[in-house]
Amino acid sequence: MKKTAITAMTLMLALCILFSCGCSAPPASQETTGQPTKTAIQPISYEDTPVQYMDVNGVTLGYREFGTANTEPLLIIIGFSETMDSWNTTFVGILAENYHVYAYDHRGMGKSTDTDAQYTIAQLADDAAGLITALGYESMNTYGVSMGSTVSQQLLIDHPEKVRKAILSSATYSATIPETEKLHGILEESSITMDIPEGIRKEAVANLEYTGSLDGLPNITNDVMLITGTEDDLTPQSVAVDIADQINGSWLVRFKGIPHAGSSYAPVEYAEIVTTFLEMDESPA
Repeated sequence: MKKTAITAMTLMLALCILFSCGCSAPPASQETTGQPTKTAIQPISYEDTPVQYMDVNGVTLGYREFGTANTEPLLIIIGFSETMDSWNTTFVGILAENYHVYAYDHRGMGKSTDTDAQYTIAQLADDAAGLITALGYESMNTYGVSMGSTVSQQLLIDHPEKVRKAILSSATYSATIPETEKLHGILEESSITMDIPEGIRKEAVANLEYTGSLDGLPNITNDVMLITGTEDDLTPQSVAVDIADQINGSWLVRFKGIPHAGSSYAPVEYAEIVTTFLEMDESPA
């Protein structure tokens, strides 16, 4: 395997924040008085956060931003059939404590416009790169979930200079491999069901026609972390292991008992491991 070995201290930190890892807080009798108390988590509010718009690659992308200006930027890329308002508010709220978080709708979804033509995963990656530039950044950290992680992989392959660090959650390199048979069935059904929004049908077709990222993964030199749940039946953990094997120096974190798109089920634990990864300086001393 090519995954970088994590130091013992880092490994212990990562393990202690994994869901159901067995780590626990000290008994009350062992707590030291006078130590700072952790600030209560403040979930973000979609109702209180206006939608903004940016013209990118012939369409208009709707987006929201959270957090404090002049902090490290983080672009979160949503998955299949979802919009930017689908993100867990606690997950985004924790990330927004330390990062300037941008969430957006893919073309043809939610608040974003589209053209008449069918698009591709590569075009969605171009949209992400274009949005980063339009927002005034040379590059951003990225977090992609499910289809968003597929877009993120293509972004890393086609526009590596636009990405600082990347997190791939519930990832697969293709929707047409045996391991993703259940996901493939959902995409096929969605692509031909006429009573669902056109944007979802187009996303389904883009995923079904995607030739995959496997050949391009070994060329990725950005810092990458994969997060997977052991109960994910759409993009199984074995696929995340395969992707991690192909990306030199990548991290792999598995959450016990968590299904697909785990940030909706364990938002605190996911946000904390993302923060740990983004703050880690992996350069040699």
